[in-house]
Amino acid sequence: MQQDLVHAIKSNPKYHALVSRRKSFAWLMAAIMLIIYYGFILIVAFNKEFLSQSLSGGVTTVGIPVGLGVIISAFVLTGIYVFRANSEFDRLTREIKEEVL
Repeated sequence: MQQDLVHAIKSNPKYHALVSRRKSFAWLMAAIMLIIYYGFILIVAFNKEFLSQSLSGGVTTVGIPVGLGVIISAFVLTGIYVFRANSEFDRLTREIKEEVL
């Protein structure tokens, strides 16, 4: 019984669509985060003068909001992934369950 269920799920075209969409979206989100993070690290390594510039003549430098932006972008990308997972991916999963069971 269990093997038949697994075979039915794996042979469903919506299952393949779900796996493909989820994988490509996860890789896209990971690539965006890596670009943001390593871009920040490269700026720190090779252009410290840019990050050390003062904002409006005060104590705060350009590096502070840029660093906060890196952290906030991680939360935003996570939120985007969760939103899509809760809408599109869960809908496809529900449709697969209804068709197979």
